[in-house]
Amino acid sequence: MHLAIAEAKKGAMAGEIPVGAILVHDGQVIGKGFNQPILSHDPTAHAEIVALRDACTRLGNYRLPPQTTLYVTLEPCTMCFGALIHARVGRIVFATFEPKSGVVGSQMNLSQMGFYNHQAMVSQGLLSCECSQMLSQFFAKRRADKRLAKQMANSTV
Repeated sequence: MHLAIAEAKKGAMAGEIPVGAILVHDGQVIGKGFNQPILSHDPTAHAEIVALRDACTRLGNYRLPPQTTLYVTLEPCTMCFGALIHARVGRIVFATFEPKSGVVGSQMNLSQMGFYNHQAMVSQGLLSCECSQMLSQFFAKRRADKRLAKQMANSTV
């Protein structure tokens, strides 16, 4: 999870919501990514999707090896969970819940639905406090920056 946090910090430095993801197979990192929909002008460029693209490109296959684990700093959304299932990720470990759009515990738990042709084990809570704090600090800074910009705009009028 420390490597996923490092990826999330890269995203925060670029002005993206700090979410990072790492794919691991047999103890080796096979893919990594951070949120970059703003940078890439791509609404699908969530950390999980970027890590999947990285791994699949490296491996030359759209399916990942059995027992691949995803470590991600925030609970996956619907889009990301679907992609993880299609790629055959064996295990998903996320740090902190996403109460608005998380789908492996917050809003629903898609990992417990029997209609998928692949099932992934899900674990949560690894370094939860650190990841939650990183997100809270990011959004607090973003709100403060917006307030400052608004004050500056009002003072020039």
